[in-house]
Amino acid sequence: MATKKKLLEAAAGAAGGGALNVEDVFSTYLYTGNGSTQTITNGIDLSGEGGLVWVKNRDAAYDHKLYDTERGATYSLATNTTNSAITTTNGLTSFNSDGFAVGSGPWVNNSNQGIASWTFRKAPKFFDVVKYNSTSGNTTNFGSAGATVDHNLGSVPGMIIVKCTDTSATNWKVYHRGLNGGTTPEQYEIELNQTGAEANSATSWNDTAPTSTQFTLGASGDVNNGSRSYIAYLFAHNDGDGEFGPDGDADIIKCGSYTGNDGTQDIDLGFEPAWVLVKSSSNTRDWKIIDNMRGFAAAPNNKWLTPNSSNAEENINASASTIEPTATGFRLTTGDAETNASGWSYIYIAIRRGPMAVPESATEVYNTILRTGTSSTASVTGVGFSPDLIITGARNASRTHGLFTRLHGATRYQISTAETGEYSNTTTLTSFDMDGYSVGSDSGATAINTSDNLVSWNFKRAPNVYDTVVYTGTGTATTVSHNLGIAPELMIIKGRSTSFDRRWIVYTGTANQYMRLNQTDSLITDGTVFNNTSPGATSFTVGTSGNTNASGESYIAHLFGTLSGISKVGSYTGNGSSQNIDCGFTSGARFILIKRSDSAGNWYVWDSSRGITTGNDPHLSLNTTTSEVSTDDSVDPLSSGFAVNQVSATNINVSSATYIFLAIS
Repeated sequence: MATKKKLLEAAAGAAGGGALNVEDVFSTYLYTGNGSTQTITNGIDLSGEGGLVWVKNRDAAYDHKLYDTERGATYSLATNTTNSAITTTNGLTSFNSDGFAVGSGPWVNNSNQGIASWTFRKAPKFFDVVKYNSTSGNTTNFGSAGATVDHNLGSVPGMIIVKCTDTSATNWKVYHRGLNGGTTPEQYEIELNQTGAEANSATSWNDTAPTSTQFTLGASGDVNNGSRSYIAYLFAHNDGDGEFGPDGDADIIKCGSYTGNDGTQDIDLGFEPAWVLVKSSSNTRDWKIIDNMRGFAAAPNNKWLTPNSSNAEENINASASTIEPTATGFRLTTGDAETNASGWSYIYIAIRRGPMAVPESATEVYNTILRTGTSSTASVTGVGFSPDLIITGARNASRTHGLFTRLHGATRYQISTAETGEYSNTTTLTSFDMDGYSVGSDSGATAINTSDNLVSWNFKRAPNVYDTVVYTGTGTATTVSHNLGIAPELMIIKGRSTSFDRRWIVYTGTANQYMRLNQTDSLITDGTVFNNTSPGATSFTVGTSGNTNASGESYIAHLFGTLSGISKVGSYTGNGSSQNIDCGFTSGARFILIKRSDSAGNWYVWDSSRGITTGNDPHLSLNTTTSEVSTDDSVDPLSSGFAVNQVSATNINVSSATYIFLAIS
């Protein structure tokens, strides 16, 4: 969504005129330092609404730096130290209406180093920042045990972080509703700058539970000395009472707790998270942050950052995923002590993945990139968003088509021409970036960075258009949750196991039939694949087929839907000559996928970057390794969609034949 539109909606939400979406109040934004100055545009209104920017250098041991609008852009605090606030002019330099700006400080902008930023905007039932001291006017009995501090969170806080800003050697005190197993958490404290477990103490919160309008302080100088100043960061906990999203009734933040089991367990949030902060509350361990921009996926080598340490980013687990997102929460997959040791207690904050708003333009969700591969590391930019799915092709060479999906990790991919599970290669795609992706020195058969003329079709997850789900099979008929927001009309499912070859399964609208992405087959009748059940707006059903639901196996599903003016999943019957396919667009299709469904036919792809014209139109086939064919005029431009012509080279308009298609405007 355009920044201007987001800001207008955010303003309306603040005034009670419309609900906010998570993308209006929270952002994970990655950037590369330039050693000078930078403006970070993440769509969050900080200058108008207020909030917090948390910044960490990913590549070097610099402090975690926190900047908030209550103290001003030039004042920072470090979560990994007990220091008071530091004043500097080369850290954060301004809070803007659509993000923030940074100076040359190495902790925020060191040249050629990766930087992570997390922005939290003030909003009822999400986040608040409160500055308090003897003159702030929002305290009662400040300096004495039992003092209260007013806040504007609009709900009972799920977590409160307090730091003294003008005196060093004071700890970051944390209240969390999950301390002491969720029973009398106000009698406990834990420290953000330390690894220690929770402690029973009245000196932080005076054994008094916070309310929707204030929180209470004990006698500790870390939170309540009458001659000092403090900052408090308050995080909400939505429990079916969130007021976000298109209908104004969705949750976007959870502050919860669980007990580790040294194995696999699912934590139900009711939404897919983009960001998780987790800490063992019962034992001495680090605090850890994971997010979906740096690698929160069903794959090894996801990335931690540690708030109580200045350490650079580190891998969680080189051999398996430790924590991975699901459509309804997150899954713990090992007994890693940071997240899931048997019998240990853990607390967390989880924030919902966006976007929640239905896109208004196809450029928000799809783009084509043409480039010449280098067979050496490179950054590919110009996508216009951070892609969730990249499908690659070589135009002038025989190459496999790779499907790279954020949810199964940047270095893992599948190929559409084979039934092999999942490949792992650190020299292919190396990261999903804010405006594209980075590639390694791949010189193999998959068209991601070979020395060829390359194309990549880039998709972003968004309501009604495209969603991705990773799920584990059960062996018996079961439902799989998704976040498309409507019933998918096209689903592509593939098993990820390297031990078994599973078919590419494509649902095209009939619950007992499917086609294979790597084959030319017509529709195959098999009720065990989708259990003879049509998908719904929140879930789809898989049956007993090993191709979609073998017990213990992991699968990935790509779901596509129709959104007026932006995407169209449809079908047509050939007339043997030429016909217009009306998709409801206004400027024609930029992407077209067509497959004959009643007989043999390739999975043809055209795009406007390579040419959808009145003459010959280059196309590739997802089910073959054949290079681009540009010697036939199979499709023509049409403002409302596209036109198809019957030519023997593709046979995409044979009289009385049936076809399915996906088009993006």
